[in-house]
Amino acid sequence: MKPIIELSKIARKYKIGTEEIHALSSISLEINKNEYVALMGPSGSGKSTLMNILGCLDTPSSGDYILNGTSVAKMHDNSLAEVRNKEIGFVFQSFNLLPRSTALDNVMLPLIYAGFTKADRLARAKEVLEQVGLGSRMTHKPNELSGGQRQRVAIARALVNKPAIILADEPTGNLDSKTSIEIMGLFEDIHKKGNTIILVTHEEDIAQHAHRIVRLKDGLVERDYQNDTIITMSSHII
Repeated sequence: MKPIIELSKIARKYKIGTEEIHALSSISLEINKNEYVALMGPSGSGKSTLMNILGCLDTPSSGDYILNGTSVAKMHDNSLAEVRNKEIGFVFQSFNLLPRSTALDNVMLPLIYAGFTKADRLARAKEVLEQVGLGSRMTHKPNELSGGQRQRVAIARALVNKPAIILADEPTGNLDSKTSIEIMGLFEDIHKKGNTIILVTHEEDIAQHAHRIVRLKDGLVERDYQNDTIITMSSHII
C-alpha cells in the first residue's frame, strides 16, 4: 500500500532582508493512510513550516511532496487550494470560525467551495454537527458557544468534505484540561473511523494520544517512533 503522504528531502528557506533562514533542511517522511501522528518540537524547530507544507498552505524551496498519489510540491495557488479543499480538513488553535455565522453556516462553508447544492450542504453539515455532539447548538453563533463547543464546530467543518487527512494545529491550545481531554477523545473516534490524523503540538500529554511521534529539531527529524504509551480517551460521540 502506497503512503498517503510522501515527503522527499523537503527544504524551506526564507529570505529576511539579507539573511537566509533555513526553516526546514531536509525532511523525508512517509505517513500511511489511517495513521495518527504527532509532530512535536520546540519553537523554531520547523514544525509550523512543515505543517504549512503538509497542508498545502506553503510550497517547499526544494524536494518533493506526493499527496495521495499527486505531486503537489510545485503546484500553483489555485491548484493547491483545490487539493486542500478536497484532501485536507484543518483544525486550528484559534478555531477560525466566522463570528457572525451560526455553527451550521460555518460548517457548510467548505461545501460551497466544493460546489454542493444548498440541500446537500444543509444535510451534510447537520450530519457532522450531530456526530460531534452539537445537534442542539446548530443555530448558535460562536460567541454563544463555549471554547470546547467552538472547537467541535471547527472539527465538524474539517470533516464535512470527507477529507482523507485531518491536520490539527495545537487544537487544545485554547482549552482547559477537561475540555482538552474531550476534544482528544473526539480525535480518537475520528481516527477509528478511518481518517489520517496529523497533530501538531508542543504538549507532551497531548502528543501521547497519537500512535506515532515525529520530533523535529533545527529543521530536521530528530526522532520518529511508535508511541508505546498511547492515552486512549474515546468520547463515544462519533
